[in-house]
Amino acid sequence: MHYAMIALLALTLAGCSRQDPASERARLEKEFEEMMSGATLSGRFSSFRTDAIRDEKYTVGKVSKLTGDTWVINARIQYGGNDYTVPVPVKVLWAGDTPVITLTDVSLPGSGTYTARVLCYRGHYAGTWANNKGGGGQMFGKLEKPPK
Repeated sequence: MHYAMIALLALTLAGCSRQDPASERARLEKEFEEMMSGATLSGRFSSFRTDAIRDEKYTVGKVSKLTGDTWVINARIQYGGNDYTVPVPVKVLWAGDTPVITLTDVSLPGSGTYTARVLCYRGHYAGTWANNKGGGGQMFGKLEKPPK
């Protein structure tokens, strides 16, 4: 009897700590939107072709969810001699509580076609990239919001 009461109590407590998956996803998506909108991703990227590591900067405007896993990130992209703003359609997938920005063969005006996987967590980002011109490499840096 004593063991049955302990088992019942444990099951009850375990059930109380679970969150509804839909509301948890909604919370994570809201946090992602707030974290990314108005943020600057400032860091470095490597190129497998040259082994060079260069500075990069992405200034994000508004981030909004369209439907399902599809989002639009309005980004000012600055690297090398390039500086332009473009709405970038992405999919945001989740590794637990960590958003992973994915784009696969997305054409960016004047720049080429890109594939990337970038995760964002606790003020940092890291990922991989490739383009249709045979380039590719890694990227990493800080995700910063301007002071309020």
